[in-house]
Amino acid sequence: MQSANMLLKKIVRSSVLPVAAQHGMKRDLFPLSRTLSLSLCLKQDNSCKPSEKLDLDAWKKVMKSGLQEEVSETVSEPQELSGLAAARETLEMWRLAGKSVPENVSEEQLKTFMECPSKSAKKKYLKYLYLKELYKKNDKRKMEEKRERRLEAQEQTSKTDEIQKSPFLCLWASTMDKAYNWRAAQSMIFGQPLVFDMSYEKDMSVREVANAVKQLVQSEGCNRRAVDPFHIHFCNFKDDSLYHKEFLKHYKEAWGKLLITVTEQCYTEIFPKDKLIYLTADSPKVMKTFDHDKIYIVGSMVDKSIKTGVSLARAKRLGLETAALPLDKYLLWNTGAKNLTLDQMMHILLTLKDTADWKKALEFVPKRKYCGFVNKPVSELKKTLDLVNTLKIGKRREELQKQFAKNYPKKYKLK
Repeated sequence: MQSANMLLKKIVRSSVLPVAAQHGMKRDLFPLSRTLSLSLCLKQDNSCKPSEKLDLDAWKKVMKSGLQEEVSETVSEPQELSGLAAARETLEMWRLAGKSVPENVSEEQLKTFMECPSKSAKKKYLKYLYLKELYKKNDKRKMEEKRERRLEAQEQTSKTDEIQKSPFLCLWASTMDKAYNWRAAQSMIFGQPLVFDMSYEKDMSVREVANAVKQLVQSEGCNRRAVDPFHIHFCNFKDDSLYHKEFLKHYKEAWGKLLITVTEQCYTEIFPKDKLIYLTADSPKVMKTFDHDKIYIVGSMVDKSIKTGVSLARAKRLGLETAALPLDKYLLWNTGAKNLTLDQMMHILLTLKDTADWKKALEFVPKRKYCGFVNKPVSELKKTLDLVNTLKIGKRREELQKQFAKNYPKKYKLK
């Protein structure tokens, strides 16, 4: 048996090694052949050299490391792709389940989603992406709506321009302007004066001055279109003031053609004091009727901070009579200060001048400031309200006494 094994060894060595050397086979075949020959020999003969065993172990390590590197290089990309696909499938499942999941998710967002440590963190990240996408959609929708509105406004302006270019309307507008100008010219000769006090520039900010000028422009237009307009006076008006600059912005070249009186003088120097009445909300005296022989003064002031007593103090310094509109007498006042804008004052005074009806005149007061008109005097309404409150308090007191008596029948007594 030993002689047979020895013979087999010689045959294998003499046949495999020269063939591999002649044909130039790969080096990998050499250790394979060697392992085959050695395995056959080592099954029954343990007389192999220790160097051969060490070479086999080293060869195994080298082969294993090479295979692991090749496998890692080939398998890493498919694993990443499979992980992204699995993440997309989970997103679809969550979307079908009704959770807040964005419609478009990039690969970077998917990677950050996969890196989240917990399920709650993943949900929060998806909700953040969902809200971000929703805000973008809303912004886009708003931009489209603005664009549509702008296009509609352009179409409407083009239509109005076409209508205004018609000869009939141009003739009508020109004739109406002539009629309004004729009325304003007549009011400068025969009309009742109305004074706007322009001495409050120091008490206002630049923005408040601009708002005051806007209201004055509206007041002038309303007065010009009235049936019986006032003769408007801008007193204490100084050139190169903020008022003047703002008026030039609005009127431009038409500022010098306005049918109003603009002067640097005070109203006390132009009109007699006994005919002047300063209209201010701080006045203790209430205006009952509109007097056509008097000259009313309106302070050209817009005060967002509501500086009380400024116009009243000025009227007292000049020794003028003051009056306030009877708002409490005719209106159930709700909230806010009882100061009105300059154009509202112009509407009220023009209506009083034409109709002498306080209810019609006070319809120009903003409806957010009052609940309705008063049918009875305010004193009677207050009496009825006090009576109702006392009755409610009395009933409530009786109920409390009965409840207290039930709970504490003997120990305590309610005084």
